[in-house]
Order: sequence, then structure tokens, then C-alpha cells
Amino acid sequence: MRLFGLLGYPLTHSFSQKYFTEKFQALGIENVYYDNFSIPEIQALKTILASKKGLEGFNVTIPYKKAVINFLDELSEPVKRMGACNCVKIRDGKLIGYNTDIVGFQLSLQPFLKPNHQKALILGTGGASAAVEYVFQLLKIPYLFVSRTASLNAISYQELTKEMLDSHQLIINTTPLGMFPNVEAFPEIPYQFITEQHHLFDLIYNPTETKFILLGKQQGATVQNGYEMLLLQAEESWRIWNELA
Repeated sequence: MRLFGLLGYPLTHSFSQKYFTEKFQALGIENVYYDNFSIPEIQALKTILASKKGLEGFNVTIPYKKAVINFLDELSEPVKRMGACNCVKIRDGKLIGYNTDIVGFQLSLQPFLKPNHQKALILGTGGASAAVEYVFQLLKIPYLFVSRTASLNAISYQELTKEMLDSHQLIINTTPLGMFPNVEAFPEIPYQFITEQHHLFDLIYNPTETKFILLGKQQGATVQNGYEMLLLQAEESWRIWNELA
């Protein structure tokens, strides 16, 4: 039996388990399973590794994309640079860390990019933001982090001005604000300064239209959610588990 899974907490609504289970059925793949590993503390990963026979790899989601690094034996070059991992391959007893959010984010964003999208705001500084930052570095798009509290690497939401939004016309929400069931939550940016020149990308996929997206649409911005990114990163994970030596 081959086993894969998703590590995170909580995992009340897992896209990955449903997606991979349906994928295995559609392709007629037998004796392959995808499970949810919902653990309140990252240290419980040791128990999963010791008890789950046939485990060949797992995805990592909130809140462990950074914390899982300490459990890995090898890191891909992007993970070394980013400090965040969302895909682990187990080979010869060793845990090897990858990040498939990079592929998912870049391929899903690029069709929406326009010449005026010269600078970006990244809302949030958690594990998901690392992949967004990495892609913007690849695309040579300058970016600014926005967080609840200002730091050396980020400004606070309260510091956002009209001038900043005028010059930063890509806005990426990497926070869980607005995710089901807390659908009324949203990042507190000054939406009145959003225009039809802006593109808002919410990494959340449930609900399909978060408050962040709805508020952007009301201002005429183009918008997208994280569903396509999720599909792309899932397929990249499958490729890593099966094709990489």
C-alpha cells in the first residue's frame, strides 16, 4: 500500500484528500491512499512518521509550512531560500522538502499580469507568502509585505496610503482571513483606493469569493481565487512523489 497525506491543523475541509482520492479512482490506481494528518502540534509528526506504514510523502499546509523544515533531511534549493515547504517526499527513510506553491502561484498568476502591474503588495508573512515572494523575485516584480504589525520586513495595514496602492497594483492575500467558516473576515486595506487597474489574488479557495475578492470587484479590479493554484500545486506534488529520483 502506498500512502500520502496532508499535514496541518485544523483540516476541517481538505481539498487535497478529496482531489487525490478522486484522481486515484478516475485513473484506476489501486492500493494508493491519501489521508489527513491533523495535528495540533508539529511534534506529533514524529508519531505519524513512525506509525504510518507505506507513507511516501505528504503535503504541508497552515500552520506548518515553516515549522516542518526542522524535521527534514534535505531541502530543495527554493526551500533553502524561502524557508517554507509544502511538499515532502520520503525516500530511503529521508525526508526531502519541496515547495509546489511556487509552480501553482506563478502559472495561475501569469495570465492576469498586465504591463501596469509593476509592483505588488503581499498581505501576510506566513508560509504561503514565501512562495509568492519567491515568484516575484523570479519575475523581477518589486514587492512590499503588509502585516498586522510593522517590522523590519513589513509595514502595517494602517500605514497603507493611496500613493502605495496607486503604485502597487498587484495585491496578493496570503493570510487565512476570509477562509471558511470565518467568511466575514478580510484584510483591512483601504479598498476605496482600488481601481480597475488593480489585480487582487486571494490564495483562499473556500469560499470561491471571499470578502477580499468581493470588495475588489466592487472597485472594478480583476480578481482570482486560489483554486487553480491548488490544482497546479497538487499535480506538481504528484509529479515529485512519482517522477523525481
